[in-house]
Amino acid sequence: MRHILAIDQGTTSSRAILFDEQMRVTASAQEEFPQYFPSSGWVEHDPSDLWSTTAATCRAAVEKGRAGGAEIAAIGITNQRETTLVWDRTTGQPVYNAIVWQDRRTAEMCRRLRDEAFEDTVTDRTGLLLDPYFSATKIKWILDNVEGARARAEAGDLIFGTVDSWLVWNLTGGRVHATDATNAARTMLYDIHKGRWSTTICARLGIPASMLPEVHDCAADFGDTRPDLFGRPIPILGIAGDQQAAAVGQACFQPGMLKSTYGTGCFALINTGDVAVRSRHRLLTTIAYQLEGRPTYALEGSIFIAGAVVQWLRDGLKVIRHAEETQGLAETADPDQKLILVPAFTGLGAPYWNAECRGAVFGLTRASGPAEFARAALESVGFQTRDLLDAMRADMAQGMSETPVASLRVDGGMSRSDFAMQFLSDIIGAPVDRPKVVETTAMGAAWLAGARAGLYPDQAAFAADWALDRRFEAAMPAERREARHAAWLRAVTATLSA
Repeated sequence: MRHILAIDQGTTSSRAILFDEQMRVTASAQEEFPQYFPSSGWVEHDPSDLWSTTAATCRAAVEKGRAGGAEIAAIGITNQRETTLVWDRTTGQPVYNAIVWQDRRTAEMCRRLRDEAFEDTVTDRTGLLLDPYFSATKIKWILDNVEGARARAEAGDLIFGTVDSWLVWNLTGGRVHATDATNAARTMLYDIHKGRWSTTICARLGIPASMLPEVHDCAADFGDTRPDLFGRPIPILGIAGDQQAAAVGQACFQPGMLKSTYGTGCFALINTGDVAVRSRHRLLTTIAYQLEGRPTYALEGSIFIAGAVVQWLRDGLKVIRHAEETQGLAETADPDQKLILVPAFTGLGAPYWNAECRGAVFGLTRASGPAEFARAALESVGFQTRDLLDAMRADMAQGMSETPVASLRVDGGMSRSDFAMQFLSDIIGAPVDRPKVVETTAMGAAWLAGARAGLYPDQAAFAADWALDRRFEAAMPAERREARHAAWLRAVTATLSA
């Protein structure tokens, strides 16, 4: 058994990657699936699409790698977090579409709970803020709005899961209803200090405890797959939410180590060790990973729109045909134009957490064209990351004796853009390190499963193998950096107040 199969189920596509015993990619497959927007601010997936594309890409990767089931030691799963599914415990039939993490339909519900002074209770237990982003209010919405759902849930007939739980349920033929600590920590129902579901929050939201999955370590036994899927049962031995899996894949095992992943959204995470630092700047306290029953904590800042802004250029404005075109366009943009794009298409995440504001463009002239929009789109990701890192530095200074390391490790699709990464380094005023393997999310899931299976090395040896592809050094003069960031902050303030 010389391979690990990693499943990377994301917001816009499902992927399967086959890793050999040296953690080298030997085959991969990817398949996009439809996005549904039934109302303004609503985002849904068809649960059957999540499963069918996962199953199809797994089969394709195994075939490409010429690795039969007998050669696969284990499966690791990483997934889009917070996306919420509710299905029948017996039939496996979902009662509603998956409500995606980007969805804002429960903004008013969250506002009422804040007005009732419930946010402190949520933050004390979960480390999170009261926001539609998280799973809890999505579950409540389904129970309150799908005919018969609440009665069925109270009778014990319905269960909830994030995408990892949905995949495990299908992979095991409905035999296992489980999740890991990192995904549980993003539901707004899990007490990250006591390591259990919060009965207080469940009771307040009317969510029966019988709906909730069993919570395991990130490297644990999540059951075996159905024999018909791969010709033999294969153990599922690793699970982590996508951003935590990326932190693992980036070997951010020491307090102060910092990574930022650029996919559909952008997520920066800093390891805080065994200290659950309480943010004073509206960041999230969460679990980075949990091994052998011991959680390692992190501060996280979440940006809703990163790579999705490039998708908007392609699918909305139709000024590009492929994402790779943005770099060439950005490099030809008129340097005298000061276009600023605030991509608040579904509100703004950390450190602002405003669900109602919407995107805006500032500095438009008649000469503004595709090149200027491309540059503003890529720069918007750097500006948002700067806001997150400023908040993290302040929180770390208050909550820990250690100070963050002086560089930022990056990964994800947008990290391939030299223009975007150079601007990121310029605007944060620190080095940006891009590893040789930028698909660290899948690698993190693979390592968790492979280490549990005895195929891959321990933490120290894995961290020693981390390899740098390129370091981007800040070249922008400090005075210009601060002036440009100040202009960005003025644009954000105007967007928030619109």
